[in-house]
Amino acid sequence: MPRKVFSPADARRLLNPGPALIVTSNWRGMDNAATISWHTSLSMDPPLLAIAVHSERYTADMIKASEEFVINIPGPAMMKQTAYLGAVSGADSAKLEEASLEVFKGLRVGAPLIEGCLAWIECGLREVHRTGDHLLFVAEVVKVQALDEAYAEHWLLKDPKLSPLIFLGDKQYAVLGKTMEAVVEVDELGRLMLETVEEREEREEEEAAQRERSEVEGAEGAVEQAEFEGRAAPEAPPESDVAVL
Repeated sequence: MPRKVFSPADARRLLNPGPALIVTSNWRGMDNAATISWHTSLSMDPPLLAIAVHSERYTADMIKASEEFVINIPGPAMMKQTAYLGAVSGADSAKLEEASLEVFKGLRVGAPLIEGCLAWIECGLREVHRTGDHLLFVAEVVKVQALDEAYAEHWLLKDPKLSPLIFLGDKQYAVLGKTMEAVVEVDELGRLMLETVEEREEREEEEAAQRERSEVEGAEGAVEQAEFEGRAAPEAPPESDVAVL
């Protein structure tokens, strides 16, 4: 397949597919919320993560002052609110109220948690590093909550409505489709086997089904073309040879 060269700025979009986060904070009785797409885990013990926030954003000031924040992970039902919170400054408006979002108290921190999300991570600030035009906030996770129907040590993805909202860039979002399990097997020489016996059988069955669908669609297309041109339609294959879709 052909390859195309893009701007270095596109690196952030290529790395973007990940949960869109709504970061909430509180300082002197004022709540704030902002959508964040740049984030990463840093350590398992202690549990550390980081979010990147533009140095001039109101959110950065709130986190530096309060030294804590909450990561709220929304689902697709909150797509419009998620986009809105990323486009409006909390310095100029009561964003949570204007987005018609309700909140509840956390277990450890003073920042609010947003009702309707799928999961919540309460964080205590550990370090702040300047990285270009952004600030990297390194925080320790102090409490984690999630909906049973959505998460059980991994995202379940049984229902698209309970899948984390994925940010693709600009105004584009998506949801994850299904879980897959990597079965890693090696041959007698220690080389990776790209297909297990079961995976090969599954692939061959799918390819056979695809060929059968193509044959049926081709026959139906020939009939429709003949009718359109006003000529006799070709004979259809015996019924036993035509898959019922």
